[in-house]
Amino acid sequence: MESQVRGGTRWKRFAVVMVPSVAATACIGVALAQGALAASFSVSGQSFKVTAQTLHGEGFSQYGAIDQGYTMSGGKALHPVAVSAFKSARIQKMCQSVVTPDIPILGDVTLRLEAGDSSDQDKQVHADNLYIDVEDLQADATFHNIDIGVAAKDASKGPGMKGNGEQANPFGFAQQADSADLSNVKQTAWATTAGTFKLSGLHMSLHKGSGAGIECY
Repeated sequence: MESQVRGGTRWKRFAVVMVPSVAATACIGVALAQGALAASFSVSGQSFKVTAQTLHGEGFSQYGAIDQGYTMSGGKALHPVAVSAFKSARIQKMCQSVVTPDIPILGDVTLRLEAGDSSDQDKQVHADNLYIDVEDLQADATFHNIDIGVAAKDASKGPGMKGNGEQANPFGFAQQADSADLSNVKQTAWATTAGTFKLSGLHMSLHKGSGAGIECY
């Protein structure tokens, strides 16, 4: 899912903002991996990449919305997205990466998170009430008992619309299915929200640079 926000990020600002957030993310990630934390969370404001070997979701719905991101100069910008919602999801071999660009001396720095790299379903990534605001998606997908063209507010098979100030038309086009199976997933997203999120086998790392071989794809 492409992290292409560009701007003149200063090293001091990066150190002040990035180091505490990395530490907090690490603590939260460890708690999630151990099943000790079941809280809503979101990642937004900048696009990021996500890949998965497989994703099985129960109670699927999808509808259009608008997310807020940032321009190259740091201003605000609106981005149309497709919100993919699941009552529950199981993800094998998940990778998520986001780039902090143009740091003096260092250049781009990529934060990369990987989890669920196991054939054992109990050791994969598990999420409940999962919402992914997708800008671009590539995958092999199978939808079971799908309904196409329902109003977003009437998509009852999924967890419902996010609400909480979400910029989406409840009367807009939507689709839904009893379940969905996706493989070889590559996507660019602007936000992820979940009621609970368990990351088994979590590995988080920082890398100098960006692009293929450093980001998830």
